Amino acid sequence: MLKRDEPIAIYMEAATQASIGKMGFGILRYSPNPIACVIDSVQAGNDAADVTGIPRSAPIVATVGEAIKLGAKVLVLGIAPSGGVIPDNWYPLIDEAVGAGLSVVNGLHDLLEPRYPSLINGQYIWDIRVEPKDIGVATGAAEKLSCKRVLMIGTDMAIGKMTAGLEIYRVLREHGVKTEFVATGQIGITVTGRGIPLDAIRVDYAAGATEKAVLDAAEGGTQIVIVEGQGALCHPGSTANLPLLRGSMPTHLVLCHRAGHDHLEKLPEILIPNLRDYIRLYEDLASANGSFGRPSTIGIALNTSHLDDHDAICAIAAIERETGLPTVDPVRFGPDRLVNALMH
Repeated sequence: MLKRDEPIAIYMEAATQASIGKMGFGILRYSPNPIACVIDSVQAGNDAADVTGIPRSAPIVATVGEAIKLGAKVLVLGIAPSGGVIPDNWYPLIDEAVGAGLSVVNGLHDLLEPRYPSLINGQYIWDIRVEPKDIGVATGAAEKLSCKRVLMIGTDMAIGKMTAGLEIYRVLREHGVKTEFVATGQIGITVTGRGIPLDAIRVDYAAGATEKAVLDAAEGGTQIVIVEGQGALCHPGSTANLPLLRGSMPTHLVLCHRAGHDHLEKLPEILIPNLRDYIRLYEDLASANGSFGRPSTIGIALNTSHLDDHDAICAIAAIERETGLPTVDPVRFGPDRLVNALMH
């Protein structure tokens, strides 16, 4: 696992301005580790804050050698290529990094540990997408917990569910509320140091793994557990929705949506439903029409990163009128209204 004092280099070749760089963006925004640099030969010489818009300064360099000179101890693969497969043209760079003594954090489905059986003392390969050993079938035990359980849900893939959840988590902690965050994807796990790689877990055990993670997070008097959502009910390739609902037994939901989008980004022929109907669908499914407690949706986390401030404010107001729910961009304007709705 990534040690919190280790300086990291984020590999983002040709991805510092592309959606496939989401792993790197998440690390830049939330990792407590020192960022030695970002590796991207296309943007070498620039600063990551200027290129990505994320307010965290880090030099962008072209090579592993430059990263080592800047003090990097760990290489984090910051790109999410289609299918989670490591492209063949990455291996020379990874080989160079490992040969130079760097540890590697790998959030993709292809495992790297078998490739490097002989590491120096203190060096490691962290393959995140490995199924945990101590999991079983869900039993609904999370419903008996006394803490609030907030599941982040969405209208598409990669629209900010983790980001919104971490922003809510951050503000709750700042207010002294005993809160835990359950990461369910590789970015959240890397940032927080724990969680479950839900898309690497066999489907029979996915809900059980979620349940165990929530039960563990609730120990010690936790008041609120934030559960990172995955995918979307309206996306045909999304398989994690039901395991997340059954494993976490949420008391509250937060809907994440990208402003102005009425269809799936990569499947434009599939329309996103009316948001009020979509929320009702999630609440109905969560409760199974009475078998379980019905969660309440406390608000909308609206991703307005592609809009200027004026258009963002207008989009937020429009969604709030449409749904009747508190709506904010938690990154741009802070998550306080969602936090207030949750607490009161």
